[in-house]
Amino acid sequence: MSQKSPIKRVGILFSGGPAPAANAVISAAALSFLNNGVEVIGFYDGYEGLENYSPDNPLVEGQHFIRLTRNDVSAIRNRKDIILRTSRANPGKPVGSANDLADAHRNAKLRAVYAAFEAYEIDALVSIGGDDTLKTANYIKELQNVVGGLRPIRVVHLPKTIDNDYYGIDWTFGFFSAAHFAATEIRNLSADARSTQVWYVLEVMGRKAGWLTYAAGIAGEATRMISVEDCDDVFDARAEAEGLVDLMLHRESDGRHYGIICIAEGLADHLPDDMRPQTTDEHGNLKLGEAQVGRVLATEMERVYEERTGKRIKVRAKQLGYEVRCAEPSAFDVLLGTQLGVGAYRALVEKGLTGVMVSVEDQLSLKYVPFDLLIDPETMKTKVRFIDKDSDFYRLARALEYRGILSDQGAGEEPA
Repeated sequence: MSQKSPIKRVGILFSGGPAPAANAVISAAALSFLNNGVEVIGFYDGYEGLENYSPDNPLVEGQHFIRLTRNDVSAIRNRKDIILRTSRANPGKPVGSANDLADAHRNAKLRAVYAAFEAYEIDALVSIGGDDTLKTANYIKELQNVVGGLRPIRVVHLPKTIDNDYYGIDWTFGFFSAAHFAATEIRNLSADARSTQVWYVLEVMGRKAGWLTYAAGIAGEATRMISVEDCDDVFDARAEAEGLVDLMLHRESDGRHYGIICIAEGLADHLPDDMRPQTTDEHGNLKLGEAQVGRVLATEMERVYEERTGKRIKVRAKQLGYEVRCAEPSAFDVLLGTQLGVGAYRALVEKGLTGVMVSVEDQLSLKYVPFDLLIDPETMKTKVRFIDKDSDFYRLARALEYRGILSDQGAGEEPA
């Protein structure tokens, strides 16, 4: 049934890296608003056009935004691309504290975004993206509290990251699709490893936490998984290689001269200073892939193995990155993304909320998490959810690791 609402026109944007089922979110959100008489403006390329808006540099329909219709958002939930495209434009980058929001120099791009919303009569924003995008959504909400004279615009955020490191939701859309794709690659490499009797070190996307590495490793039956949760402040590749060579020799005694080690790319940020990546992208993020932490570890494994056996071996290093971000969306991710999209409508129109992240619990039941619970009030940064090493999820991975064959053990002995 149609709802009466002060919201007449809503803006939707997708920002940051792609994720499977992105279109399921956009479609469900747009259809929910359209079905209830709310006009929907889809902004292309995240905040890229918005942060550069001015009366002298207006947005161009068809280039910077689209007036979404039912035809635009029908039968797209399983498409791999993102119909609104995306970028990493970050209008809130100069802001480092709540006080900065009132600084005319630091808030200039945020004010430009807000001015664009005003010019195109946007009553509410549906923000879809990762932690930086959530941070920007919060800035837009808070800007209205510190800058006088701004017309209220409601803001809701839908959490997106294949890294799954969000507080406030158990699983982010796209995570399981990415994990499934990566697990398939692990199984392919495992077949190659068995056939050629070699070891692989597979570096998997995951800038801050190891959810994707562990999920893919468990589903793909990797020999071992290592992530940022497994090291302290510094990732000592040589020390880690010592333990991995123990594993290699143990498996050799069992007739297995092969294996797959999955590691998270975020370990590159924990390498010693002389090995850490030094270059950043245009948004200030370290280029972790350039450090090739998988290659670093593979080289150390080769060196340690030769020192201990006198034999030279080849440990192959491979990076698995961008290809997981636009993988075929799984049915679960389409369901989750669709519910989150509908949740954006329900939060804004049915419940009259602002400053919340749409989430789910139990059997995809909607809940709405205030930004205040997700963002540090002093730094204005989002909180990262690491894998708890005491959790059953972490213990699951450890329980499945190779421990030798039972026939080599005495009665009643635990696996070594």
